Amino acid sequence: MTVATRLQAMQPTDIGVPGPTSSDMARAFRSVRHDPLSFLVRVTAQYGDRVSFPVPGAPALLVNDPDEVRHVLQVNARGWSKKTVQYGALSRVTGQGLLASAEPSWIEHRRTAAPAFHHHRLAAVSDQVRAAADTALVAGLADLVPGTSRVVDVAALTHRVGLDAVGRALFSADLSGHAQQLLDATSSAAELVVRLGRSVLPTAQWAPTPTNLRLRLTRRRLDRITAQLVAERRAHGRAGSGAAYGDDLLGLLLDSGLTDVEVRDELVTMVIAGHETVAAALTWTLMLLAEHPEAQERARTELAGLPAPVSMLDHRDRVPWTRAVIDEALRLYPPAWAISRRSIGPDTLGGADVPEGTLAIISPWVVHRRPDLWPDPLAFRPERFLDPGAGRAGYLPFGLGPRLCIGREFAIGEMAVVLDRLLATHRVAVPDGWRRPRPRAQVAVHPEGGMPLLVTRLRGDHRG
Repeated sequence: MTVATRLQAMQPTDIGVPGPTSSDMARAFRSVRHDPLSFLVRVTAQYGDRVSFPVPGAPALLVNDPDEVRHVLQVNARGWSKKTVQYGALSRVTGQGLLASAEPSWIEHRRTAAPAFHHHRLAAVSDQVRAAADTALVAGLADLVPGTSRVVDVAALTHRVGLDAVGRALFSADLSGHAQQLLDATSSAAELVVRLGRSVLPTAQWAPTPTNLRLRLTRRRLDRITAQLVAERRAHGRAGSGAAYGDDLLGLLLDSGLTDVEVRDELVTMVIAGHETVAAALTWTLMLLAEHPEAQERARTELAGLPAPVSMLDHRDRVPWTRAVIDEALRLYPPAWAISRRSIGPDTLGGADVPEGTLAIISPWVVHRRPDLWPDPLAFRPERFLDPGAGRAGYLPFGLGPRLCIGREFAIGEMAVVLDRLLATHRVAVPDGWRRPRPRAQVAVHPEGGMPLLVTRLRGDHRG
């Protein structure tokens, strides 16, 4: 029996919520897998704030209303768990790390990792992130002399920055020796996780399918790399008897008493989530600045007016326009394009009673495009965020509630630091014959085929 036939045989659980039929889903099957973002936008436009999908058992609902989103993620967060196909697929790579864990132990792990993201820690790693940006810019743009230009895939550039920054900030080490291995392994993992997470009819983990076999190999590669990092720190990390392993994330995890398996899970989670999401967000930000040169010049002028390079803290007050650019880019291209939860018991959403086991799918991509919250929602308008209260009811690029991404401030701070370094010495513009790359929904939203932009080396450092 084909997937389409099996989909057509499904009967939706009727709770009075409109949505596509089994036949509709079967006809749309290929397009859903190829471009889930467009599919989510289409069904929202057709069916409204709550969309029911035809699956056997408990209902599966796309939830778009901001109040209902807040209910699931924040108000009744304890009533909705991460025991979903999406996070189950991710956990096959990350284990029970913070991002994917549906276990009660996630809160203890979050408390363990939290000191690595405290403000004093972010201030301390600003120089390391700045060094990572400089290293990537030198490596990727070394041939550009002042006044010259060439087309550069800035997606590859931002990935290099993101991975190096993760290594320096979270492990207090330059991961250049492991960089290509990590990049290859995490990229492969991201592709496989997305494929598994989109599966309507999941295959057993033990089945020898091509995806399962590739995933096992990828996980083993990540295991080897992280095991080496842990072993090296255990062997050489202590300065003397009773001394800590270090105040970076790896040191804090080792000092916390977590097992090596638990440490491995958190490290893989942070490497994948840290470099995937920031690299993607920076790529789209640079595209938007290339398309809007006046916004780019305003950011460059603002950054140049600082007495010292921007830090990972206080950028909302010190460089409000640059921060507004980042916030608007995260609105249009949120790293977490889909969030899922499963109800632990009966609940009510928008007046509809939903049974235990109901799957709630929340798409920041869709919520961020609501015209009632964001006038002219597809337009790039950073000035929206100069008003402190603008759109907050429907803004969730890093999630919401107790499971809000622990690395949120790190990610935004890293973006501010990298923009400061790049815009001080380079200008980005769209090349001749420009067409926006199609967004591709992976672990984060990446541009299909990269992001080729025209990069010009400026004459002199424009930081002031």
